[in-house]
Amino acid sequence: MELDDVLAVIRAFNEHGVKYVLIGGVAVNLHGLVRGTEDVDFLVDPDAGNFSRIRRALKSLFQDSSIDEITAEDAGRYAVIRYGPPEGRYYIDLLTRIGEAFRYGEIKSETVNVNGIPVCVATPRALYRMKRNTLRGKDRDDALALRIRFGFAEEDVD
Repeated sequence: MELDDVLAVIRAFNEHGVKYVLIGGVAVNLHGLVRGTEDVDFLVDPDAGNFSRIRRALKSLFQDSSIDEITAEDAGRYAVIRYGPPEGRYYIDLLTRIGEAFRYGEIKSETVNVNGIPVCVATPRALYRMKRNTLRGKDRDDALALRIRFGFAEEDVD
């Protein structure tokens, strides 16, 4: 996955007023820890208006009628809505919540500037909290790397 691809999506989200927080492997990378990934994860506002803005943003990048199938109703039914752009080089994952533990609007975030583009990204502490008790090994590895890099205590949850 190329940074330019991610930044194109983020630029489109910003231009269309999408309410999002970047999470996952790309967010870990933006905080200075190198980790490969094949997708970009966004925690998004579940409001139907926000999903309308998401569709407009994606349509500004991709000529793909399947974008119309991305709805707020599906976000309520499924843990993740995964969109694969037509060229098939990466995936865009849209989440409104992570289980019952994390929801859009409850995650602390900050804006970082990447190549002149403002990116709303989960803070290192928020990422640590999201990743430290998961079942996936790579998430636990991310949590350990974040804990070491930023000096968090193992039990740090605030």
